[in-house]
Amino acid sequence: MIDSRVEAARLAAGLPGVAVISGTADSILHSGAYGLRGDVPMTLNSVGRIASMTKAIVSATALRLVAQGLLTLDEPICRLVPELSAPMILTGFSESGVPILHAAARAITLRHLLTHSAGLAYDTWSPDVQRYLKQLGRGRMPADSEELRTYPLLFEPGTRWNYGINIEIVGLAIERAAGRPLAELVADEITIPLEMADTSFLPGPEHVSRLIPLGKRGADGRITPMDVPVPTSLPFVYGGGNLFSTAPDYLRFLQAVMRGDLLPAALQAEFLRPQLPAAPEIGVLRSVDPRSNDCDLFAGQPASWSLGFLMNTQPTPQGRSAFSHCWAGINNSYYWMDLTRGTCGVVMAQLLPFADPGAIGLLAEYESAINGL
Repeated sequence: MIDSRVEAARLAAGLPGVAVISGTADSILHSGAYGLRGDVPMTLNSVGRIASMTKAIVSATALRLVAQGLLTLDEPICRLVPELSAPMILTGFSESGVPILHAAARAITLRHLLTHSAGLAYDTWSPDVQRYLKQLGRGRMPADSEELRTYPLLFEPGTRWNYGINIEIVGLAIERAAGRPLAELVADEITIPLEMADTSFLPGPEHVSRLIPLGKRGADGRITPMDVPVPTSLPFVYGGGNLFSTAPDYLRFLQAVMRGDLLPAALQAEFLRPQLPAAPEIGVLRSVDPRSNDCDLFAGQPASWSLGFLMNTQPTPQGRSAFSHCWAGINNSYYWMDLTRGTCGVVMAQLLPFADPGAIGLLAEYESAINGL
């Protein structure tokens, strides 16, 4: 029954292939792979670019360093990332197009970064940041310390929510606090203990051979392949994305979070509790970039953010309990974690633009089926 519902949703969405898996904290409820990965059948261990699903893993790594005394939640992060010692707030542009900037009065903390309340943005969902970066001839992400130092804020740290390059900077802070590369720390703290053998920042040949081709949905609704090279090195900041993984691997991470295996009890509670006042704009992304559609996973309902996850504050039509946890990757991979029901799940598709209605519809159908709706 679940398989037929997922396959019907995949066909209705025109998705080439998709992998899904769900479970409790200690067991698998359902898993399946449907359609094709290029010209071969999709398999459960097909590898995807999970993009911002990386964020929860890096956030958990940061909190493990908090438990070890290497990081703190509420001291200025500029102790480790001096590039953020004098952040500037972008309030607009003059009539001649010159950026209007003024110094922030508050220091940015690790808590601000983990909750996306530091004032930082991605240009994908911020016209002002997009305009600012284009004027300077920069790419989407800071390429070095100087570009990070002059990357603008949109508001005073800690005053509201905005999705941005926060966890990229968390990754940088992790490296500097521990004196080791982020990839090594994520492996040692998360992926190796959890036996997530298919999760890495730089995939090896055994992963590339199972890589799901990334597609692009055109205006006619058809999905065509994109030529996206596999990285051979890591950028200056990469904590907010860049992981490759599989649906089963990511479920192992969610199950470990559900069991409380990764953090001491007090930090586990802090990791999962809502950190921001519930508001309709938390979790709503208005796109100014063809890589993404507008995205509102909760149809305008108030939401909050924990130290690692988006949280719905009301039950959803798919049966997700209030104050559950979720997020996604820009390539249309999604997950949820419902502590009240004791379930979690992952949907792995690979296409742009983000928030593809068909992929989100499949996610809703799968979660509804798992919840018996």
